[in-house]
Amino acid sequence: MSSMSVEAALAKYYAERAPYYERVYHKPERQSDLRQLREMVVAACAGKNVLEVACGTGYWTEIISSAAASIVALDFNEEVLAFARSKPMPPGKVTFLQGDAYALQRLPRQFDAALVGFWWSHVPRARLDEFLLGLHQALEPGAIVIAFDNAHVQGSGTPLSRKDSDGNPLSHRAADGNTYQERVLDDGSMHRIVKNFPTENELRAVLEGIATDIKVEFLTYYWLLTYRTVRGG
Repeated sequence: MSSMSVEAALAKYYAERAPYYERVYHKPERQSDLRQLREMVVAACAGKNVLEVACGTGYWTEIISSAAASIVALDFNEEVLAFARSKPMPPGKVTFLQGDAYALQRLPRQFDAALVGFWWSHVPRARLDEFLLGLHQALEPGAIVIAFDNAHVQGSGTPLSRKDSDGNPLSHRAADGNTYQERVLDDGSMHRIVKNFPTENELRAVLEGIATDIKVEFLTYYWLLTYRTVRGG
């Protein structure tokens, strides 16, 4: 699977899942974690001019909209943005944009905070440095970055179906170490998507030299990463 087809497959999957994407937040066993995650994210975004990457249906946009000073929420898919734009938001605070998470440096302004919810796990490992470089170029030096995603819990969620090394172990992609899930939508269609589960050490390693004040917290079902950008990061 080429890098381009990985992103195309992901975009297609979320476009088709948009009408019922937020069911994932209704799982009873995750409610305690979600309450804690919401509190931490809202506190980190309070008073900030936030760039939200891969905002999806606007679930987290709505949650932080009262606390943040302003939000520019970006997603690749117009299908999910249509749902996001329909949510009640404080007037004049939120702008939704169709855009590319790998071209954030093209945005016409800089921000003092970034929110990256449930996107990190979908970034192929070979493109993580590229994504972070573009993200940091869209932020002011010293801006806070808040990233959170799923933790791997055996028996919860969709099981991993393969990893890059399951193909030819001598191929250039085998070294990337991406893992994948086969997800089935309500219409029965099956979609293979990248879904990586980084460890705390991996999160810290990728930020070496480009971030300060790094904090990582693992809940049961989610992890939360906060850090500040450095000049030149």
